[in-house]
Amino acid sequence: MLPLPPDSILFSVGPLAIRWYGLLYAVGLFVAYQFMVREAKRRKLNADLIANGLIIVSIAALAGGRLYHIIDAWDRYSSNLIGALIPPYEGLGAPGGIITGTIALAIILRRWRQSPWGWVDVAGPAILVMQAIARWGNWFNQELYGLPTDLPWGLAIDCVHRTVATSCSAIGEGARFHPLFLYESLSGLTGALLLPALGERLKKRVVPGLIGLSAIAWYAVTRLLLEGLRLENWKVGGVPTAYFVMGGVLLVTLVVAALRVRSVPRSVPRRRVIGRRRATAKPKRRRI
Repeated sequence: MLPLPPDSILFSVGPLAIRWYGLLYAVGLFVAYQFMVREAKRRKLNADLIANGLIIVSIAALAGGRLYHIIDAWDRYSSNLIGALIPPYEGLGAPGGIITGTIALAIILRRWRQSPWGWVDVAGPAILVMQAIARWGNWFNQELYGLPTDLPWGLAIDCVHRTVATSCSAIGEGARFHPLFLYESLSGLTGALLLPALGERLKKRVVPGLIGLSAIAWYAVTRLLLEGLRLENWKVGGVPTAYFVMGGVLLVTLVVAALRVRSVPRSVPRRRVIGRRRATAKPKRRRI
């Protein structure tokens, strides 16, 4: 069983509170940066561009992630929009961050005149690296949990942080929940380790860009599988919005991957041609 976490605030300096959530996102960003530098050098790309590019992409992803989270939890933020938009942030929606971060990445690569596909392979798995670390911030905030469960790794949530349907008065204080943050973290760690290793093993066969696209598809599939376990998620017509958003991300990723494979010319192996020996024509005898 996952116990109740410590206080979500790590320490305070006057009015400034340093939260575990923000610290873990910063650690995740740092580790992702180191991962990208290593991958860029291995692929013989200009690693010096990563620092500036990561700042721009991170700001775009932060804005998109926060906006998605506000809409997702509209009942919580509708009465205080200003407070929802200014730091410190206690919630980010990964789908929104991926969309705006990808747009920002495409813009800066075009502006810097960089071939995009190598950088897609660098950035895609780095997203999974960051998610694997940063998702633990949700544990400290007691958020991103799912339906009640009797599984041994059920997550304890105190009464203050529960939804209406899972309140202590409704299902009791001893109820445990699916730790969705843990599922996402483990999935991200697995993908971050597996996909680059697979790309290195098959580097002569894999088209540049496919590893990064596979990382995005990996995360999209993870979210689609876990969304049914979430509580009080943003819905349209009774269907969780993440199904539409992440389903669209997955579809676009698969289409781009298919077009990418078709656009790369394959070397045609030489066929073995068995030539027939030509019969040597005998000179005709002249009749006298």
